[in-house]
Amino acid sequence: MHLATNPVARPRTVYVALLFVVGNVFLAGCSAQNSPPKFDSARAFAILQKQCEFGPRPVGSAAHDKTRDYLVGELRPYAESVELQNFEHVLAGKTYKLSNIVARFGSKTDTRGILLCAHWDTRPTADEELEAADRKRPILGANDGASGVAVLLELARMFHERPTAVPVTIVLFDGEDFGPTGKDMFLGSRYFASKLGNKTLFRYGILLDMVGDKELKIYREGNSQTAARFVLDKIWSAALKLGYQGTFKDEVRYTIGDDHVPLIEAGLPCADVIDFDYAYWHTLDDTVDKCSAESLKVVGEIIAEVVYSERPGS
Repeated sequence: MHLATNPVARPRTVYVALLFVVGNVFLAGCSAQNSPPKFDSARAFAILQKQCEFGPRPVGSAAHDKTRDYLVGELRPYAESVELQNFEHVLAGKTYKLSNIVARFGSKTDTRGILLCAHWDTRPTADEELEAADRKRPILGANDGASGVAVLLELARMFHERPTAVPVTIVLFDGEDFGPTGKDMFLGSRYFASKLGNKTLFRYGILLDMVGDKELKIYREGNSQTAARFVLDKIWSAALKLGYQGTFKDEVRYTIGDDHVPLIEAGLPCADVIDFDYAYWHTLDDTVDKCSAESLKVVGEIIAEVVYSERPGS
């Protein structure tokens, strides 16, 4: 009876409750908008397989050109823009034509974005084979080449489905595995770094290399730990949040020369996500059956968590 004598009491209670419900619905909606869509591991694995169907894809081969066209065609429906960064490299008197594939996502704003990258070419020589004749043959590169690209192309679809809060640029580097010596490797990342110009366009970079191994175990990489530790911290925090700490080991195991080094040297912090404990590295056995859709999913979900967690101005 006492509450009934106060005509304001009940409506106010209802009003506050409604505000609470509406507020929670709004926050839930915002959270959903900022969270990643589902990573389609089957699609990612199909992209890995498709690259391998072209065969070995070293610079200068017909399969290399067909793969380039395929990757551009896969990115165009999802990206704001897709461009080829064409350049040449001379080796032993022969001129080779190479192409970095650059895809941009998100509106062109003053907000600094994130660079995600992988290499799409494959090694022209299986230099880790035991037999001398086999060492002259090109590798298929299911893990060493196709896996990182597969993850990024699935992320491209996700960025289109649910745009990120900050711009993202995906770069597929060419000529990472050209060789035979180090001075003729990392060609695409070196060229991209030389044209980077305003490095403040990006907050940081993440490189994916050999991330499809069925027995995936990824450790912090030494150059990344030195030059881009805050990026590794973001990745490993995301792995812990998603329950993947069994795959992402929180310790440094290797220090590796890879496509992230030219970017670091150009002043852009970049972390290398790589499983270097891969028995088939630079051999003829780097084939599709050594890879796993589940491994692509683990890496893809972690990188998506990192990217979708970024906010403008942070």
